[in-house]
Amino acid sequence: MTFRLSRRTAVPLSAVAVLSLALTACGGGTTKESTASDATAAPSASTSAAADPNAPLKEGLKIAYLPKQLNNPYTDVEVGGGKVAVGEIKGEYKLVGPNDASASSQVSYINTLIQQQQDVIAIAANDPNAVCPSLNQARKAGIKVVTFDSDAAKTCRDAFINQATTQGIGESLVKMASELAGGSGEIAVLSATPNATNQNSWIEVMKTELAKPANQKLKLVKIAYGNDDDQKSFTEAQGLLQTYPNLKVIVSPTTVGIAAASRYVSSSNYKGKVAITGLGLPNQMRQFVKDGTVKKFALWSPADIGYLAAYAGAALKSGQITGAQGEKFKAGKLGEYTVGASGEIVLGPPTEFTAANIDQFDF
Repeated sequence: MTFRLSRRTAVPLSAVAVLSLALTACGGGTTKESTASDATAAPSASTSAAADPNAPLKEGLKIAYLPKQLNNPYTDVEVGGGKVAVGEIKGEYKLVGPNDASASSQVSYINTLIQQQQDVIAIAANDPNAVCPSLNQARKAGIKVVTFDSDAAKTCRDAFINQATTQGIGESLVKMASELAGGSGEIAVLSATPNATNQNSWIEVMKTELAKPANQKLKLVKIAYGNDDDQKSFTEAQGLLQTYPNLKVIVSPTTVGIAAASRYVSSSNYKGKVAITGLGLPNQMRQFVKDGTVKKFALWSPADIGYLAAYAGAALKSGQITGAQGEKFKAGKLGEYTVGASGEIVLGPPTEFTAANIDQFDF
């Protein structure tokens, strides 16, 4: 269960958080997973000093971003927002990360950031548990850990920046799929990696929604994985359409997957027969909306996720918050946020993009 944050300051339309969809680049294949119990010795909000909401925001903080993988269009927008925020708070911005989204690919980078004595590590976890031992070593060294987009186990981070509620994203994905399928028929999911935390959470909500009487005429025939790789996602989309000739909708809660599936359908005989929806970037999806391949999709503002992560990390390191439920802090242009249960901070509601509004967005 997720909790929304209350916020007093409205976000400009261009910054509206899009569907709390499980989108965006996600985890990768697993090697050996550690368990959440590895993290039990880590410091927690309950054992740290009390928060002082009036404490000044420290300047010169070293804030490092560790996304799931580099050179991913969605990731580039996210960390770009983080860079802007770090500049606003007069900190030092750093970006590191792997070129693949495998479960353990981030561990060596965390260890290096510890040695470099960063003040804050903002990480989109490829695997909820594989990163935990290293993240807790960072916390023991006094580094604040903020997860964004894709969470790690709750015992190995101080706060989590969620795009929207997991429930809201899953419900939105099913709603769009149902509308596009006319309320009945076969649908498939083209996800990122099998171990991607956010993707899997959204898909579980989708399954629950599909089991309800209102959606009983929709049938989920397959969950495919493109590993957030453009070519593999393209191939998986092709395979779904060939294997399931009666397929009506492909739902891809990842920006890489939805773009790849749209590209395949747009130049095939399936155009106009099979709908593509999910979570995508307006700039990446515009051509497919314009040519009629895609009728609707959703997302939040990725830049605002990275932006909010920086302010949350700075608030933690400055002592304004500890990550405990009910604490409040200000996040620059986004206004005031309240920490929810288990240190979760929700950006806001998602936006649905169609031909009628897509030209209003540039990201």
